[in-house]
Amino acid sequence: MPVEFIGMISTHDVSETRPAQGPVVDADYTRRFAQAHEEAGFDRILVAHSSASPDPNQVAAYAAAHTERLGLLIAHRPGFIAPTVAARTFATLDQFSGGRVAVHIITGGHDAEQRRDGDYLTKDERYARTDDYLTVLTRAWTEEKPFDYDGPYYRFADFHSEVRPARQPRIPLFFGGSSDAAYRVGGKHADTFALWGEPLAETAEQIARVRAAAEAAGRTTLPGFSVSFRPILGRTEDEAWGRAHRILDTIRSRGDAFGGRRPILPTGPAAVPQNVGSQRLLAAAAKGDRHDRALWTAPAAATGAAGNSTALVGTPETVAQALLDYVDLGVTTLLIRGYDPLDDALDYGRELLPLVRQEVARRDAATAAATAAAAAASVAARTAAAVAGGVR
Repeated sequence: MPVEFIGMISTHDVSETRPAQGPVVDADYTRRFAQAHEEAGFDRILVAHSSASPDPNQVAAYAAAHTERLGLLIAHRPGFIAPTVAARTFATLDQFSGGRVAVHIITGGHDAEQRRDGDYLTKDERYARTDDYLTVLTRAWTEEKPFDYDGPYYRFADFHSEVRPARQPRIPLFFGGSSDAAYRVGGKHADTFALWGEPLAETAEQIARVRAAAEAAGRTTLPGFSVSFRPILGRTEDEAWGRAHRILDTIRSRGDAFGGRRPILPTGPAAVPQNVGSQRLLAAAAKGDRHDRALWTAPAAATGAAGNSTALVGTPETVAQALLDYVDLGVTTLLIRGYDPLDDALDYGRELLPLVRQEVARRDAATAAATAAAAAASVAARTAAAVAGGVR
């Protein structure tokens, strides 16, 4: 099965190693950033969400208007607008973009961040609300007749939307989180469950838990999985690691993971994250900086694991093989972004994406050939048995 690549755009030039340049909404930069991902061959771009950032729906609409085929993964926090309104918003953009929309559900793992937008529910209550929200959202996209709904968080009568998603039967749902509640709700609703880049053993354990939650919810079609990394490439291993350590030195010297803007959350090595995903990354970093083939956790430790912050370091060939190790676990989507965001996206398109796609295609062809050979051998065996029976 082909692997999907997702990049990530922002509306101005900034990263953990780059001071913010230009206005918060830089239309020219946003356009070039989206087009760079399309040129590089990415399948989608993630448009992130925070209580202080530009509205991701507007950013995605702008990116769609300036690209031709690039998919849009829009981060969305349930609870701030009604699910019926969200259903129409996403379906409208899906129609205008020609079926390019997917939605990334982020329930919210930080009380302080949620309260900036006036949400005072506890974490468990937020996940219960998300469950209710996604039930409504999917029905709003798929129900052909008006319907009533009376759930624990949402209640309405005679809802019907005239705008339906261009993609049928509905817009794909991604889901992020690493807590038991996230596994339960995401396992029930997600088409793709998104994880941050942990070591292989820990990733396999999370995949198993999400699959178990999906089965417990009665699903027969299990979700795919996305894993996120920050690849650092070099022409040689030494060059890649030299660049990696320069990046780490810059992060440590800045002491600000968000480039001078107001941080989404407290950052840095002294920060204590509330969300389980960040806690897991820091736990991996505490065991050592390097794991498996190329995973490097030092940037997570330096930033307090604020966001997807583990790297894969090496030549394009080494990093491609490291990504394929995760594909072997059942990962279907790879979300990658760099510390030099625009230039790295172009480099990934030239040097990394083709290597992974070529190997996945080779494996798929080999599997198809083996399946065909096995089927032919089975037919031959049955034929021979039938002939032998007739001779008797």
